[in-house]
Amino acid sequence: MANGEVVHWKELLKRRLASSKKDERTEEEKKAEETALFSKYYTEWRGGGSNRENYKNIPRFYYRLPAEDEVLLQKLREESRAVFLQRKSRELLDNEELQNLWFLLDKHQVPPMTGEEAMISYDSFLKVGEKAGVKCKQFFTARVYAKLLHNDPYGRISIMQFFNYVMRKVICLIQCRLKNRLLEIGVCVLLKDLENYILELIPTLPQLDGLEKSFYSFYVCTAVRKFFFFLDPLRTGKIKIQDILACSFLDDLLELRDEELSKESQESNWFSAPSALRVYGQYLNLDKDHNGMLSKEELCRYGTGTLTGVFLDRVYQECLTYDGEMDYKTYLDFVLALENRKEPAALQYIFKLLDMENKGYLNVFALNYFFRAIQEQMKIHGQEPVSFQDVKDEIFDMVKPKDPCKITLQDLVNSSQGDTVTSILIDLNGFWTYENREVLVANDNDNSTADLDDT
Repeated sequence: MANGEVVHWKELLKRRLASSKKDERTEEEKKAEETALFSKYYTEWRGGGSNRENYKNIPRFYYRLPAEDEVLLQKLREESRAVFLQRKSRELLDNEELQNLWFLLDKHQVPPMTGEEAMISYDSFLKVGEKAGVKCKQFFTARVYAKLLHNDPYGRISIMQFFNYVMRKVICLIQCRLKNRLLEIGVCVLLKDLENYILELIPTLPQLDGLEKSFYSFYVCTAVRKFFFFLDPLRTGKIKIQDILACSFLDDLLELRDEELSKESQESNWFSAPSALRVYGQYLNLDKDHNGMLSKEELCRYGTGTLTGVFLDRVYQECLTYDGEMDYKTYLDFVLALENRKEPAALQYIFKLLDMENKGYLNVFALNYFFRAIQEQMKIHGQEPVSFQDVKDEIFDMVKPKDPCKITLQDLVNSSQGDTVTSILIDLNGFWTYENREVLVANDNDNSTADLDDT
């Protein structure tokens, strides 16, 4: 009976297989059906509907910038940005709130002092956090306390260290938001954008508190000019945001938030009030006829008054002037070039003036043309003129150009001697310094030795 049942089931299976229709689909079709069924059942399992409905669940992550002709959207974007920045600025601690925080910390210090430093325990730390206000809440956490906890036997932290931590965080937040303000402008910054940005910055920089409001426009012009002189070599009137953030200029500008910035740091910082007043004061002193512009005769007294007339002629031929006179913006370019002769942008400025025939290189004729003016000045001052042949050989030895007869701008930059070469050709004082470099070095060494003997 058992054998009969086995035979029966075998027959049934054979007939079923024989009667079943063969699946003639390709592998690709089978995989396509499998994918479709999987998507269908997965969507049902997730409780979703059609693909169109699923897309609605994805949050919007891209908002295009309004086009130039969409005036209303441009205005809306500017207003929204202004409101956002105002709200974020209100979240930062101002000077009065920082003073109140210091008062609370000092009031809740826990003895004994560690050396001359006042200390605070964790319980008192939390009490100050409750009284300091909502803006300070982010600083009064266990993590911050643990970060500042060192080797105090009573488990306390230094009040001064904590306050300095808060100050650094506040400054860092301000810097980040100011940089973000730049990033929101777009891919590039236009002249007007940068002027408005720096004008907004002035009230936030303690080192500029003493500036008269009447000087703001001149300060903004002075500050903006440095950005465009070095970062816009083609004079397109716009600068890439990434170039501004990559250079040190913005950091130099934000350094003016330091209320205790040293005198030396202020003098070396182009954006400081003393530096801006110095440059503008020089301009006013040169302007003898007080017409707000500089003639070539007035500009010849710049610095030590030893720039050659030939070089100044080229300045007035190539640079933007108004009826043969230079305005403050053009003067700023002139100052930036002469005060930063090691920088490629400054060398490009001076090279263009030296390249009279616009050939893209300086040959022996060009070098001789400018050095003749140096020789004439030496005669006027009763000095024996130096042979041009000797100077020419020294210049080519210093630069080592690819072409032994031509010096290109790139040759000057690559040689790292561009500042020396240009000084030799345009400034009697610069040439004298170069000629007497060994004597000057020896004198410096003698002075250093004398100072050491005195101590």
